[in-house]
Amino acid sequence: MWELVGISLSWWLVSLSGVMIPGPVSAMAVTEGTRRGPLAGPLLTVGHAAAEAVMLALLVLGVSRALQQPPVVGAIGVLGGAVLAWMGWGIAAAAWRDRLAIPQAHGGTARRSLVQAGLLTTVSNPYWLLWWATVGAAYFVHFSRFGPLAVAGLFFLGHISLDLGWNSFLALIVGKGRRRIPAAAFRVVLGGCGLFLIALSAYFIYSGFNFLTR
Repeated sequence: MWELVGISLSWWLVSLSGVMIPGPVSAMAVTEGTRRGPLAGPLLTVGHAAAEAVMLALLVLGVSRALQQPPVVGAIGVLGGAVLAWMGWGIAAAAWRDRLAIPQAHGGTARRSLVQAGLLTTVSNPYWLLWWATVGAAYFVHFSRFGPLAVAGLFFLGHISLDLGWNSFLALIVGKGRRRIPAAAFRVVLGGCGLFLIALSAYFIYSGFNFLTR
């Protein structure tokens, strides 16, 4: 019992450190929170959680070793970097041209676009894959000793809860203040997020090529 408590606490701390490191999903939480409001955080997390559910299924199937192979990581780095560059360029270009009015999409359309953004920004990050193939896989083995309920509840839902809390916090902070942000500052914030994604994409592509040439 106490062993499971210790493993769970250490996993949540490790997960929290990974969640709080600036990355594509955090950048999208700030961007979309500014544009669409606090609800952006939970909806982005739904897409992110879908990708992580697939990753959990892959761990159950025992493919963590395949996910660590340099050609696999390299290909995801290059392709994922290209996707992030496209998304970042769209945001930065719109900020530069002053075309960042708050979207008018309603209902299901707006929700689907945010869920899709959460999914895309997750799977386009090769270091998300590496993190799950190494750190995540190691903890998965530990939790597996305590049965499927420990894996589903303490391992997976515990991790997703931290994602949800952090993304919701970011979107809430910027979403509540979006009506008070001057237009120029609004453009600077979103343009900065776009440039961050572009810089991150360049790093991912560079790293991807390094993995492919090993």
